[in-house]
Amino acid sequence: MSIQKELETLIKDDVLVEIEDYIDDLFEIIASKKDDDEIKAELLDMQEMKKEFESLLVELENGELSDEECEELIEEINTMKEDNLIEED
Repeated sequence: MSIQKELETLIKDDVLVEIEDYIDDLFEIIASKKDDDEIKAELLDMQEMKKEFESLLVELENGELSDEECEELIEEINTMKEDNLIEED
């Protein structure tokens, strides 16, 4: 598997799924009126992160990322997972 395909799979099948689940959880908290400014800010941050990953997918599809850039992004994603910024199954 090419490094670009590996990054694409990681983003589509792992990162975006976890971000979307977390966004759903935040919406549930807000809907239950247990929200506060911190939760709303976190929701905005997660929505922005989702947009950034979706933009990366477009760049991948257009062949705009080098192998080196893909490797760096995979390392960053794995670090985020280790730091629990992205939940793992």
